[in-house]
Amino acid sequence: MLPENHTELTENRTPPPEIEPIGLEQAQAILQRALAPYLADGWRVLERNPTMARLTRGDRNLDVRVDLLGEVEVKESALTPLQDSGRLVAWMLLLTSLLLALAIAAALGIL
Repeated sequence: MLPENHTELTENRTPPPEIEPIGLEQAQAILQRALAPYLADGWRVLERNPTMARLTRGDRNLDVRVDLLGEVEVKESALTPLQDSGRLVAWMLLLTSLLLALAIAAALGIL
């Protein structure tokens, strides 16, 4: 049903222009340019493929993604629970090895 101010249908609509997706080589180049300032600022790459990368620094993650049109999307988030528990395990192993080294040194009479 047409609104009251329209009396007939119009068939003169132009189709939307074709969307041409970018190739992987272009996506890699765009991603490389997008990552350069973050890498210079001290972010470390955790994971990377031709269209996205996950960076980390301190207690923050940064997801950088290139879509099919070549637009860059950057999303910052907190660490995942797996990353938090991994850091906790690493600290525990470090402290345990330090205490074990001190115990061995004390047993051998070095300390």
